[in-house]
Amino acid sequence: MIDDELWSAIGDPTRRRMLDLLLAGSGGTATSLSDQLPVTRQAVAKHLAVLDRAGLVHSTPSGRERRYTVDEAQLARAVAQMASVSEAWDGRLQRIKRIAETIQRKHTN
Repeated sequence: MIDDELWSAIGDPTRRRMLDLLLAGSGGTATSLSDQLPVTRQAVAKHLAVLDRAGLVHSTPSGRERRYTVDEAQLARAVAQMASVSEAWDGRLQRIKRIAETIQRKHTN
């Protein structure tokens, strides 16, 4: 089953980049992420809220800010869903290819 909230969260390129940065740096704050992205700290905070609602990140207090880390189990769930969708589309595309090849053979004979 596809989780639309999860897919919506990872569908945004800025959020995907944030996940990459969090994974590479073993976590981070809205401020540290905004230093590495072409968006404001406020925009980063909003993106983090979306990722948090989807369960992709968790936060813990860190001084005056919150430190975010990626929930690797939820990320793995997203990857599994993508693989499932990819497999389904590969099958559909193969069927379309066979139909097109059959049509082409009928027109060339």
